[in-house]
Amino acid sequence: MGLFSRKKKPEPEETPPEPQAEEPAPGNGEKKGMLAKLTRAISRTRMVLNRRVLGAVGLGQKIDDEILEKLEEAMIEADFGVETSDFLMGVLRGAWKNGRIETTSDILPFLRVDLKQRLTHRGNALRFAPKSPTVILVVGVNGAGKTTSVARLAWYLEKTGHHTVLAAADTFRAAAVEQLKTWSERIGCEIVTGPEKADPASVAHKAAERALEIGADVLLVDTAGRLHTQKNLMDELRKIRNACAAKKIEGAPHETILVLDATTGQNAVVQAEMFKQAAEVTGLFLAKLDGTAKGGAVLSINEKVEVPVKFVGLGEKLEDIQPFDADQFVEALFDIESLSENQDAG
Repeated sequence: MGLFSRKKKPEPEETPPEPQAEEPAPGNGEKKGMLAKLTRAISRTRMVLNRRVLGAVGLGQKIDDEILEKLEEAMIEADFGVETSDFLMGVLRGAWKNGRIETTSDILPFLRVDLKQRLTHRGNALRFAPKSPTVILVVGVNGAGKTTSVARLAWYLEKTGHHTVLAAADTFRAAAVEQLKTWSERIGCEIVTGPEKADPASVAHKAAERALEIGADVLLVDTAGRLHTQKNLMDELRKIRNACAAKKIEGAPHETILVLDATTGQNAVVQAEMFKQAAEVTGLFLAKLDGTAKGGAVLSINEKVEVPVKFVGLGEKLEDIQPFDADQFVEALFDIESLSENQDAG
C-alpha cells in the first residue's frame, strides 16, 4: 500500500545536506551572484579554454587556417565533442570567409552570440500544465545523481511556490526511497512510496491520486535508474504515464527530465540519445557540472540530441540547483574579461 510520509525517518547512507532558508526571487544582485557561482562551477572547462584558446585567439592576429585548427583542438579538449567542434568550426570558417570575422579578437564575441542563440531556441523554461497538477517524470541511470537531482527539483519547486508531491517510484532501490523520504521532510513536501520492488506504476497511480486530493501544483516522479533495454524502459514508462492519465491528469507527463552526469562528457550524449528514443525526453538536468572540465558537453548534447538543458547542478548542497540560463552559461564559459586579465598577467 502507498505511504504518505512526513514523519521522521532514519538517515540514509548518504546524509542529505540541510536546505538553506527561503530566498526571494532573484534580483539583479542575486543574478550576479548566480553568474559568479556558475563561473566558479565550470572553472575547469574555462581553464582548459584559457590555456589553449589564448594562444589561438588572444593575440589580435589575422585569422587563418592554422589559427582555426588550434581553436578546434582547444574545443575538443574542452569536450565540445568532435562533431560539435567540426560544426562550430564550419560556422566560424563561413563567418571568416564572408568577412563577418577578420581577427582572432572577433572569434570569442562571435561565438558568444552564436552559442546563446543555439542554446535558447528550443526553450529552457520548465513547462507547466494549464491545469494542476503538472506531472514531471525524472529518468536517468544509476550513479548519474538522479535521486539527488529529484530532491533538488522538489526543493526548487517548493521554493518557487509550487506545492509538490514526490512519488518514489524507483522501488528497486531501497536506499533511494529512504533518501527521498528524508529529503521530503526537510523540504516540506509529501512523499508517496510503496513496498520494496512494488510496481512503479502503482506508486505513480497513488501519488497522482494524492496530488489531486490535496490540490498539489506538481507531481514529481522518480523512476527506476536501472540500465534497461530500450523496450523495457519504454514499457515501464508507458505504464507510469498511463497510471497518471488514469487519474484524469490530462497531458501527463508534461515534462520528462533526463538527469545526466556532466563528468561523463561525451558518454552523456549516448545516454541522452537512448533515453530520448525510449522516454520522449523533453529536458535535461545536467548534474555535477561543478566537478568536471567537460562543460562543453552542454553544447554537444544540445546540438546532437536536440533536447534543451533546463537545470544544472552546481555543488553538493540541496540548494545547488539552477535553472539553466544560456546567457549566463556562455558568459561564464567564454569569460572574456577573465581571459584578458590572465593574458595581461602573463
